[in-house]
Amino acid sequence: MKWGTKYGPEYVNRLYAMVRRNLSGDFKFVCLTDDGNGVRPEVTCLPIPPLNLHLAPGQRDGAWKKLTTFEQDLHGLRGPALFLDLDVVVVGSLDAFFEQPGEFLIIHDYARPWRRERITGNSSVYRFELGAHADVLAYFRANMDKVQAEYRNEQAYLSDVLHNQGKLAYWPDGWCPSFKYHGIPTWPTNYWEEPFVPEGARIMVFHGECNPPDALAGRRNRAFRFIRPARWVAKYWKE
Repeated sequence: MKWGTKYGPEYVNRLYAMVRRNLSGDFKFVCLTDDGNGVRPEVTCLPIPPLNLHLAPGQRDGAWKKLTTFEQDLHGLRGPALFLDLDVVVVGSLDAFFEQPGEFLIIHDYARPWRRERITGNSSVYRFELGAHADVLAYFRANMDKVQAEYRNEQAYLSDVLHNQGKLAYWPDGWCPSFKYHGIPTWPTNYWEEPFVPEGARIMVFHGECNPPDALAGRRNRAFRFIRPARWVAKYWKE
């Protein structure tokens, strides 16, 4: 899913290339977007369904748009779907993401020492059956103000609803590590050791401080947080 100007078509094109290299057999690669210019022809670009959020002046809808993937009829698409954020980096086979049992699978949001484990999933990578969870979107559309007041973001809302329905499950530990939490050497070794791909990783998730080109260049967007260039990114994040 791509909207606005933060991510250009090169993110879509590289994500397609990574999936093609790491997923067996045929598949349909769809990008829900407001601008398909520059996207490679192997990608099917389709409009993002309207969400019709009630926003205050200057307020952004953020990732709430992801909920539109749960339309009852999403452009006539059918079958199992694997949603991937544009800024992930695929580093291993994706076949198992379609073989893992479960009705709805998502990353278990990363636990930190200061935060107890929650049911919330990280929606950078999730799998579902198209059209199967239309109630999640329908309830949100009918209760936008209530949901946004109760939940910090779309992944907290989504996880809570599907957990209460007994449908929420998580990817095995280690499949989708966080670059920020699991791929950067601890202080002070981060000054002389490069970021790395943890053993068993299949998709590296970038959130918060870096995206793939930042990691490749050794940049973080927080002061006093040093990293060396993650040269491994060039091996995977390419067309």
